[in-house]
Amino acid sequence: MVCTLMHKNIPVSDMEILSDTGRIVRLFNIQNPEHLPVGAKDKDGASRKMMDDWWTGRSIPASRDGIKNVLELLHICNTALLIDKCFGLSLSDQYWICPIGSGLQWKNINFFDNDFSKDMGEILFGSEPGDTGGVNLVSPDNTSDGWLRKKWILSGGKRCLLKGGSGVFEQEPFNEVIACAVMRRLRIPHVNYTLTHENGKPYCICENLVTPETDLIPAWRVRQVIKKDNRDSDYTHLLRCCDMLGIPDAAAAINKMLAVDCIISNEDRHFNNFGFVRNAETLEWLGFAPIYDSGSSLWYNTRFVGRQMECKPFKKTHEEQIQLVNDWRWFDAGVLVDLGDEIIKILSLSETVDDERRSAIAAAVTNRIKLL
Repeated sequence: MVCTLMHKNIPVSDMEILSDTGRIVRLFNIQNPEHLPVGAKDKDGASRKMMDDWWTGRSIPASRDGIKNVLELLHICNTALLIDKCFGLSLSDQYWICPIGSGLQWKNINFFDNDFSKDMGEILFGSEPGDTGGVNLVSPDNTSDGWLRKKWILSGGKRCLLKGGSGVFEQEPFNEVIACAVMRRLRIPHVNYTLTHENGKPYCICENLVTPETDLIPAWRVRQVIKKDNRDSDYTHLLRCCDMLGIPDAAAAINKMLAVDCIISNEDRHFNNFGFVRNAETLEWLGFAPIYDSGSSLWYNTRFVGRQMECKPFKKTHEEQIQLVNDWRWFDAGVLVDLGDEIIKILSLSETVDDERRSAIAAAVTNRIKLL
């Protein structure tokens, strides 16, 4: 398929995508290079390989819970082939592909202003349609990241993400709500998660943090804009990239994120689950994105509550990583004094977390706050 990569109504570049692999094999006729995806250029300009990495990175990861069964059901060999089924549209940014000669327009197909199919979300949640040939795959679920079961829904005209838990405790949805409690008390911008249930299973739900005017750019893409100097750590390299792009107040925001992750013992703050927001039309950087995806925390997948866990993205332990925070003037431990009580209250809504585990988690978090 030959198509034009679009950024809302702005043509960026023509490209050819193989129909049997979903990979970009040719990049040509670059029209607005400043609108190329962040991290898709090398020293020689637009890079086909880096564009292909960005494009395939939009697909559902192969680690997604149950994705193998979904691909078998749809008779598709890999998740990259799902992207062009929805024209590459996402609810995380404003990029899409327009098949040359199709006459498609952004205003008629984008997911921010138009309804989308529920079919893919239902399949991802375990439903089996009677006729797979009739499945409508025009859905933002084709371009959703992460390994947990999730789906986009329309609720009262708002685009909301429903996300589940894993393992014996299915604790991640509750952890998201607890992380919100920490950040609300510390007045740290964050995505607000609430609890809900579907078919007897716990989920957390949040409104989309991206608007029709903005792009969410993961830190992974930002750190690709310049080659890492061997003398730089991952932390200093990311800040150097932010400075080069003109992203405001990046260090202060990242430091607050690291403090929160230390409090809740977050194990999975990798470079794709935090990022930055920019205006999609002017390309002005608006700053650090509200913090999201904090569910892989609070010893969610182990019975040994309180043990030291490895962390990401800059160091292997929170004890090392928290040393990167060089300004604590914003931190008020007093607002966290009774956080343990709120943790117990939230976890009491779980049918798989018993009294002993709730109390142990609350005590462990209280101890971590004392350490800070």
